[in-house]
Amino acid sequence: MTNRISEKIGGGWIFFIIVAIFYLILLSFNFPLGKDAFIKFFELLQKIIPVFILVFIFIFISNLFLDAKKIAKFIGESAGIKGWFVSIAAGILSMGPIYMWYPLLADLKEKGMKESFIAVFLYNRAIKIPLLPLMIYYFGLTFVIILTFYMILFSIINGLLVDKLLKFKKPII
Repeated sequence: MTNRISEKIGGGWIFFIIVAIFYLILLSFNFPLGKDAFIKFFELLQKIIPVFILVFIFIFISNLFLDAKKIAKFIGESAGIKGWFVSIAAGILSMGPIYMWYPLLADLKEKGMKESFIAVFLYNRAIKIPLLPLMIYYFGLTFVIILTFYMILFSIINGLLVDKLLKFKKPII
C-alpha cells in the first residue's frame, strides 16, 4: 500500500506533507515557536531561490547543448583519463552550496555520467581556490601543495572505490 502511494505521489511530496504536518502540530502547541520556524523557513527560501534558479539554468543549458554522446565522451563510461581530469577540475571550480549541485549531477548521471566521476567531483569540492591564499598564509605553500595533491589523489582513489563498490550493488525491488 505504501509503495503504491509513494509511486503515485512521489517521495519528495510525502516528505513535504510530513514536514507540513509537524509544523502544524508545532503551531498548535507553541504558536510563537511555530511562527518563528515559518519565518526562518521563508528567510531560507529567499536565500536559496536564486541558487535554485541558477542550477535550473545550468540544467537547462546542459539539456540544450549536451546530449548523451557528448556526456559519454567527457564523463561517461568511455571517457578514460579525460573524465577524471574533467571531474577533478569541475569539482575544484564549482562554487555554492553542495546541495544545489545534486540536481545537476543527477541529470548528468541520467545522461551517462559515471558514479566514480560524481564521487571525484564531490570530493574535490573541498579544494577552494578563493581560500588557497589564506591557507598559504597560515600553513605555508609547501603544506598547501602537498595537501591539495593528496586531496586530488584520494579523490581518484575514492572514485575508484565507488566504482568497485557499485559493481556489487543489488537492484532495489
